[in-house]
Amino acid sequence: MLKTFDLVLIGVMTAAAAVTYTIKHRAELKLDEVHRLEAEIKLEKDTIDLLKADWALQSQPNRLERLVKAYNDELQLQPTESTALVHAKELPMLKSEVPVPDVTEAKADGAAGAKGATVASAKGAAGPSKAQPVPTPAQRGAVELHGAVKPDGGAEDDADADADADAIETGSVE
Repeated sequence: MLKTFDLVLIGVMTAAAAVTYTIKHRAELKLDEVHRLEAEIKLEKDTIDLLKADWALQSQPNRLERLVKAYNDELQLQPTESTALVHAKELPMLKSEVPVPDVTEAKADGAAGAKGATVASAKGAAGPSKAQPVPTPAQRGAVELHGAVKPDGGAEDDADADADADAIETGSVE
């Protein structure tokens, strides 16, 4: 009986040793993978730093001015006028955001009535719908003050005014 018990204990110890060795081997493989990934991350960070330095060299104003002078005859570049810059709120609406004209308004307009009714029926208008006003872009140079009265009669709240004051309006690309 003692020999059977000894054989069982030897088997348990052998199995425990095999499991311990397997776990140790897997941990070493994971550690090697972690070191490999850290090396790849360092390489990517170094590449990003190198590309940023290269971009800084390529976009130096002196270099760009020299290139503009060298290729001015071919490119015919002109300085951007300050009036050519627009704000995002001054851009036209997307075609999908343009409101559908009211069927009753279209009929009242005479010749455009059939076209407006066709457009409204094509959009799936089942009945008379409310016409939505078409928003117009803000006038250039218009100043919005805190607590100013909006055109619809409501007062502008300070949260919107603070958000507008924090917005970058220089046209920079950062």
